[in-house]
Amino acid sequence: MADGTGLIQRFYNEVIVGGDFSLIDELVLDDYVDHEERMPGQPEGKEGVKFYANTVRSAFPDLTVKATEPSLTDANLECAYVTLAGTHQGDFAGIPASGRTVEFSGIDIIRLQDGKVAEHWGSTDMLGLMQQIGAVPR
Repeated sequence: MADGTGLIQRFYNEVIVGGDFSLIDELVLDDYVDHEERMPGQPEGKEGVKFYANTVRSAFPDLTVKATEPSLTDANLECAYVTLAGTHQGDFAGIPASGRTVEFSGIDIIRLQDGKVAEHWGSTDMLGLMQQIGAVPR
């Protein structure tokens, strides 16, 4: 894993699904920059990654993730299309648990430096997710 190949999959499988938040310090640089719009209340930097992981795991504790093999690995960049599915069992962005099953997807692009994530660009179908949990009409 020295070159970071498969780091996106490792993050989703071990941190988001597995709940091992201690890996965030191993996988993410201290001066990490996220270019994706943050969730309500999400801080910047590495603390924001911890906030995201905790929020998603708390809201969807049975979450499963299907990540493609990195669809792009070029020098210090990695990209993957990810589909997440689970049951809305806890508060998410101020929306109380609905008990509804959801499936949403996103694309993650990361820039690696010294084998860790230095930057992230992403696009997540938050509208689709919010519609599925009943926060936004379809």
